[in-house]
Amino acid sequence: MRLIIRQDYDEVSTYVGKSNYVKERISQFAPTPDRPFVLGLPTGSSPVATYQKLIALYREGQVSFENVVTFNMDEYVGLPRDHPESYHSFMWNNLFSHINIKPEGVNILDGNAPDLDEECKRFEAKIALVGGIELFLSGIGPDGHIAFNEPGSSLTSRTRVKTLAYETIIANTRFFDGDVAKVPKLALTVGVATIMDAREVMVIITGAHKAIALGKCIEEGVSHMWTVSAIQLHPKGMIVCDEDATLELHVKTVKYFKSIEHVHHALIGSENISLQGNIFSKRKHEQ
Repeated sequence: MRLIIRQDYDEVSTYVGKSNYVKERISQFAPTPDRPFVLGLPTGSSPVATYQKLIALYREGQVSFENVVTFNMDEYVGLPRDHPESYHSFMWNNLFSHINIKPEGVNILDGNAPDLDEECKRFEAKIALVGGIELFLSGIGPDGHIAFNEPGSSLTSRTRVKTLAYETIIANTRFFDGDVAKVPKLALTVGVATIMDAREVMVIITGAHKAIALGKCIEEGVSHMWTVSAIQLHPKGMIVCDEDATLELHVKTVKYFKSIEHVHHALIGSENISLQGNIFSKRKHEQ
């Protein structure tokens, strides 16, 4: 697992969206209509700046989404598709309507499907049909939940209907005029195993309010009570965080991960390391 630490939220978003990650992964993959780049996407506050930077790159002609297929993590049950707080609205307002992605390439769970269980099965089948997800981008909640896989969720879970925790419902009242009665109590969400099946998983964690969750994820064992901790088991898992999010980590932990990045860039050389951290040339470090 890689931990990339940047100064603040803006630098995290720049790393993920603009400098060299999502854009470069798409460019290096060189997607075609028959071989699209399949991207898993989150909603919430964590990815907003990343989406803004990707939009800017598209407008500058540095990246195309024409052959990108996306799968979103979750959606509320029973909320109209055009409701301003639906995740469908969020994604089109914050990303899709500003780039050249094909509408048929966008996959968002339907929280108003007549059979919710079948909708979840259909979603999983569609992921398999396109060959799996290449890169799953995610944020987390302060309690360490990934997608709507809240504490107690099975680490082998798949896309399903999920009852939201009371704390989540209360926290979401700020989006629904402070009225708890308006907040959806159910959601459709990809499972922990659905996310971990992606060939690469990148999690954005920023802010002091998520420092405990990062500490649990990095310095403690894998636990269904902190579902993001499952990333420890992923062969290509990466967390990109800001300094505030590291407040609960031991100093030696922070120094260790910073030293790894220093070795990569200053001693081995960025030109000898792939975007995913693999060393593809021994020339530098054997000298």
